Amino acid sequence: MHFRGCTGNDNLLARSYHSGETTDALEFAKALSKRHPKRVLYGVGYSLGANMLLKLLGETGEKSPFHKCVAVSPPMDLKECADKIDKGISKYYQHRLVKELKSALKKKYKRHNMQKIIGLKYKDIQKIKTFWEFDNAYTAPIHGFDDASHYYEQCSSKQFLKNITTPTLLIHAKDDPFMSQKVIPRAQELSSSIEFLLYENGGHVGFISGSFFQPEFWLEKKISEVITLQERQQSN
Repeated sequence: MHFRGCTGNDNLLARSYHSGETTDALEFAKALSKRHPKRVLYGVGYSLGANMLLKLLGETGEKSPFHKCVAVSPPMDLKECADKIDKGISKYYQHRLVKELKSALKKKYKRHNMQKIIGLKYKDIQKIKTFWEFDNAYTAPIHGFDDASHYYEQCSSKQFLKNITTPTLLIHAKDDPFMSQKVIPRAQELSSSIEFLLYENGGHVGFISGSFFQPEFWLEKKISEVITLQERQQSN
């Protein structure tokens, strides 16, 4: 499932997507379950998608549509991540990502009176340099949040972890350039349904082992093994 506007086709609405938007994913999961009632459904989320998936699992609890899930490198504390990515080498990634977000926002001004909707002049889009600024200017107001801080507070998945009942594998690396150590959840913040794998190295959605000339993409194998094992147990 792609977030709105992330397929290569523009979302025609004034709104877009955000890291806590679970309604689209839930609708998608329900549609799959309805079309294939005899199949079990697994969920795998990466980065912002992983944060959204964890939030969805916490919101739905025992009514989750998923049989088992895997969340990779989720920014579980959005405020901490927005602060961290504005420091050091991480600012390079922020520059690239914010540039793409601004480009998508400019397209919306061609279809909608965005200045009236969010109070931001078209020419002021270029002044936006950080995630904090973008989320204050667009993400928060277009989705009904008071400001970026309110958006981060409401949509960080860390607070939902204790409510998850779906078996979930959570994979995170201490050296993730987008996140500080404050993002890492403590044992008491995790439900008994979560298996938490915390690695010293792995970067952001990386987890590559082996050598430079013979890399081993460990992450993909691990996810495949988790789902395959679950299917075997289910069949027995």
